[in-house]
Amino acid sequence: MFHFKGLGAGALALALAACSTSGQLATPDAGIAVPERWSDPAPSVALDPVSYWTALDDPLLDRFVALALENNRDLAQAASRVAIARAGVRASRASYLPQISGTAGVQRDFGSFVDTDPQFSVGADAQWEIDLFGRISNDVAASRAELAAAGYGLADLQRLIVGQVAQTTISARTLATQLAIARETLAIQDDNLQIAQWRLQAGLVSSLDVEQARAQRAQTAASIPALERDLAQAANTISTLLGEAPGPVRAELEEAAPTIPQPPGSVGLALPAEVLRQRPDVRQAEAFLLADTARIDIARAQLLPLVRLSGNVGSGSFGLSALFDTITGSLFAGVSQLIFDGGRTRAQIDSARAVAAGSLAAWQQTILQALTDVENANIALSKARQRVAELATARDAAGNAAILARSQYQAGLIDFQTLLTAESQLLSARNALAAAEAERANAFVALEQAAGGGWDPTRPIEQTTSIGEDTQP
Repeated sequence: MFHFKGLGAGALALALAACSTSGQLATPDAGIAVPERWSDPAPSVALDPVSYWTALDDPLLDRFVALALENNRDLAQAASRVAIARAGVRASRASYLPQISGTAGVQRDFGSFVDTDPQFSVGADAQWEIDLFGRISNDVAASRAELAAAGYGLADLQRLIVGQVAQTTISARTLATQLAIARETLAIQDDNLQIAQWRLQAGLVSSLDVEQARAQRAQTAASIPALERDLAQAANTISTLLGEAPGPVRAELEEAAPTIPQPPGSVGLALPAEVLRQRPDVRQAEAFLLADTARIDIARAQLLPLVRLSGNVGSGSFGLSALFDTITGSLFAGVSQLIFDGGRTRAQIDSARAVAAGSLAAWQQTILQALTDVENANIALSKARQRVAELATARDAAGNAAILARSQYQAGLIDFQTLLTAESQLLSARNALAAAEAERANAFVALEQAAGGGWDPTRPIEQTTSIGEDTQP
């Protein structure tokens, strides 16, 4: 599949020589020194990358991903591009066979001193180009590489859409959790306001406590519509990804328990070289390079002799009964050779080489970006786990402090400002913990997505695209 060697001066020449005149594509050398292991240690045994999102143990997310893979409109467009590329392969293969066309006609003359009987004729013409120097075979090879690129493009889009559905669902789940926190906090603040009003009526406190309680409650109440708006927008985004109109997804999210998906405690990674084989965008970039290098030989074939066989056969008569009594035909073998075109063909070869060089650079950049994606996501998940642990401690401490402050205020041992501070710290701690849990889940999705999860690299392209046409000759 891939040969990742040290960066050398011959990398470009090796890549541009990836197509031979026989049309067999050799795997090019990327010229990238891929590390043997990741900078941050991780278990070598990874989760099943094909359905990694199931490790979050969220049935709603599982259902959303299944619907997106079945109904997403962007995936449907990508599948149509694969069908176009597959038809291109069939069209290229057809050049191996002779082209035969038939003719038939009826002629009748008019005028004085002419034979007015109708004259019938029938014939056939054939033309066949011999693939002596690989023009056709390299065209077929380029078409196959383009088909592979289209298939990997569909797989990469599937990888991205699965990740987008997962992360948007996590965002919606987080918003639902924060909305539940805001509503629970609002209920507590209603009680605090009631207590402050009772103490004011009893002459134990001034109206300052009541106004502070009212202000705190209003601020919390004002956050609820914003959270409801954000939740509705996230649900609508999910609906679009699922290929359906807004409405049902929002209802499901609002009815479901407000929980944030939690990734497994340990997430393994395959070795860097294995991850690159798993990434469909890397394989797509390689396929584009193979197609572009094949076009170099297609352009070069214009400098070589072109051999064609052509022939025709036909018959004509003044009656249908004698139509095939006399049959004539001819066979011609011709060779054509370009002598002078002012340098146009040489320019086309140079252009093809330049395009292939650009494709090589794009492949290298895709490899580097894939490695960077994994490293960034891996460190993000590690640090997110640490944040969740610390913020869970802060949430527990803030919860205990709020309980104590509430009981002490009811007993008249502290002023209302101290209670407000404790309640505010609890609300902030709960929201911060929810955001950190979402960050942890999103980092898990980003890591699995960066590692190429979300598609099955062991399935042939025709099965991946569900179009059902073999990609082999």
